Amino acid sequence: MTIQKNISLKPYNTFGIDAKAAEFVEIKTEGKIVELIKSGVLAGKKSLILGGGSNIVFTQDYDGLVVHMATKGIEFVEDQGETSLLAAQAGEVWSDFVHQTISQGYSGLENLAGIPGTVGAAPVQNVGAYGREAKDVIHSVKCYDIETGETRIFANEECRFGYRNSIFKQECADRYIVASVTFRLSKRHNPNIEYKALKDTLAGKGITNPTPREIAQTITEIRDAKLPKPEETGSAGSFFKNPVVSASLHDQIKEEHPNLVSFVVDDDHYKLAAGWLIEQCGWKGRGIGNAGVYAKQALVLVNNGGCTGKEVTTLSNAIIADVEAKFGVTLTPEAIII
Repeated sequence: MTIQKNISLKPYNTFGIDAKAAEFVEIKTEGKIVELIKSGVLAGKKSLILGGGSNIVFTQDYDGLVVHMATKGIEFVEDQGETSLLAAQAGEVWSDFVHQTISQGYSGLENLAGIPGTVGAAPVQNVGAYGREAKDVIHSVKCYDIETGETRIFANEECRFGYRNSIFKQECADRYIVASVTFRLSKRHNPNIEYKALKDTLAGKGITNPTPREIAQTITEIRDAKLPKPEETGSAGSFFKNPVVSASLHDQIKEEHPNLVSFVVDDDHYKLAAGWLIEQCGWKGRGIGNAGVYAKQALVLVNNGGCTGKEVTTLSNAIIADVEAKFGVTLTPEAIII
């Protein structure tokens, strides 16, 4: 295990921001996690666990140790009748893992196809899209305590999953390294196609009872049509969370803006489409410096060529201020700002 010095993080974040790490180590096996902790190099040191770097914005050089998770491996754990447990190492590419489970005849992850990043980030962020969240299929998460090196298995309910949130982002932030995630996947397909864009696109194809593969392929097509490919245009995907507001505020905005895009959460709350709010403020296709708002989807901030993290945060803050002024709604970044 080699700790490197002054390594560029540009290849390790999908925004393509050229920040440097004071120290950098790549972990390729689970055993190396234990070795790293036992070596003592993490003790009292600032560190960052990095997977695919698809949800992160570096605003400056990182003056600590970046631990890049590159572990690979998928294994069958247990047959549970109509479902099976499959475990994937943290460094597995998420989209590749999704398609592999589909190829093996399992259902449950197809709505999450095309999401960038790694398996290890899925429980931390509770990734979600098109009517499904990771929490719906995660059975447990295997972690290592950074201080003691001890193993801990978090059952689903112990992860305290919320909207783009989990215990790993709250009270357990910076305490554990996610080693692997076990998923409970179904052998019987019960398609989840209620999300409007997915439902409409499938209907346009004349597909009424889609297979997991057809759902995954359709979602990938939808994503490709409105989201930039990281290898072509740097971004961190959806930059802001869709805000949840009170029913009274929702009704007030709806009265002034009848075309408001919103979704019922419960009797007292609605979730608003952040992209719609941003577009109404005139930011779609605009930018500040080399950071811009994607012309096809206002929820996405992009690198128009050589942008810095500070340009991204300046743009983000300007958007937040405008949405607050126009709608009385405060946007929160989904991307992690460092």
